[in-house]
Amino acid sequence: MSENKQKKEKHEIECSEEKSKKMSAFAKKKKVESVLLAKEKLLVLLYKDLILCLQEFTNVFPGKVPHGLPPLRGTEHQLDLVPGFPIPNRPAYRTNPKETKEIQKQVNELLQKGFVRESLSPCSVPVILVPKKDGTWCMCVDSQAINKITVKYRYPIPRLDDMLDELFGSCVFTKIDLKSEYNQFRMKEGDE
Repeated sequence: MSENKQKKEKHEIECSEEKSKKMSAFAKKKKVESVLLAKEKLLVLLYKDLILCLQEFTNVFPGKVPHGLPPLRGTEHQLDLVPGFPIPNRPAYRTNPKETKEIQKQVNELLQKGFVRESLSPCSVPVILVPKKDGTWCMCVDSQAINKITVKYRYPIPRLDDMLDELFGSCVFTKIDLKSEYNQFRMKEGDE
């Protein structure tokens, strides 16, 4: 190989190393938001280990939320109510025709997916529609009445400095926004 060719290859390697040093895996929140809202194509560079980890657990993060109840995973969540208190039966909040139509649409989707079922339970709580940034609606259940009569279990809260110490040496941090997260937890039979 000629000396000029070797120098050229060495220079290209040095340039690519310098370029990679200047590149950052971090993006400013505003830039990410603008790209997501504009629905532009987004190039994300991930470390090889992270990609392997995501590939290993593809069944945990499916592209679409599957229909039906989530699989049994050893834990069923239960609601323990304080004995002697009446079960709440709250009326629905007033809504305009547009909101009523949206609530019915979302309830039908939940019924179709198998996340909820028709019930004759004496317990009834209202729902409320909250606007999202993208213009769609998020249906939320107002469970304040149930929360008042639920047994409160106390657990020690970890100290912030201990939690930060556990992050020492980590180089990849993420925040996961689960799709329909409340429909991903299985309730104990009878507590639905």
